[in-house]
Amino acid sequence: MAKATFRFYEELNDFLPKHRRRTDAATTFKEKRSIKDAIESLGVPHTEIDLILVNGKSVDFDYILQDEDRVSVYPVFESLNISDATHLRKLPLRRSKFIADINLGKIATYMRVLGFDVYFDSRLSPREIVEISKREKRIILTGNRKLLKFKDVSHGIFIRPGTTVQQIKRLIDYLDIKDRVDPFTRCLQCNSLLQKVPKEKILDRIPQKTRAYCDAYARCLSCDKIYWKGTHFIHMDKVVRQILDL
Repeated sequence: MAKATFRFYEELNDFLPKHRRRTDAATTFKEKRSIKDAIESLGVPHTEIDLILVNGKSVDFDYILQDEDRVSVYPVFESLNISDATHLRKLPLRRSKFIADINLGKIATYMRVLGFDVYFDSRLSPREIVEISKREKRIILTGNRKLLKFKDVSHGIFIRPGTTVQQIKRLIDYLDIKDRVDPFTRCLQCNSLLQKVPKEKILDRIPQKTRAYCDAYARCLSCDKIYWKGTHFIHMDKVVRQILDL
């Protein structure tokens, strides 16, 4: 057996038991253990990590721990320049394509309201979510830590408890993607983009009462669903304003 000392920074401490938070903690391990396996055994998903320093030098997830190593683990940096260090992701995290797990349907819906491309299917298994994420280069959104520990997951975000507004605000701030918000441009049903459509072309599909007060409509390019600014829109617009602090 060998021993290494770990220190986790900022929000990574949320994944640790209280006695390990914000302190140097010694950990014993079997020889020839990768640093990725050791970190995840302590409860921190590798997708939450952007930088690991061992004895002051940056390393990747394949580094094999040595006796008496001192390990510092940092979360994703969005504003700090660490270009000279060993980044643990090959692709930038700010891409705005997502896939949400089965428990995040409401978040998926409101992310679509904001204009983001969010894949959601409540029938998907964890393995299927990982495969789609890998194939389509999507960031996994999940409240399941185990899902983020799959070896094939390169980008994933643990959604912490809170209201839907709080969770989405944290997500947008975390990824620094507020400038990519484009509300009411995506279908809430199938995730495809919407296109404006003249009222006269869809009269037979609009409720008679709606025709009297609404002249602006949009149609999904994929599933053909029609959208207009009714009472449901008013409610969603209120939530959007809360998320964006408008």
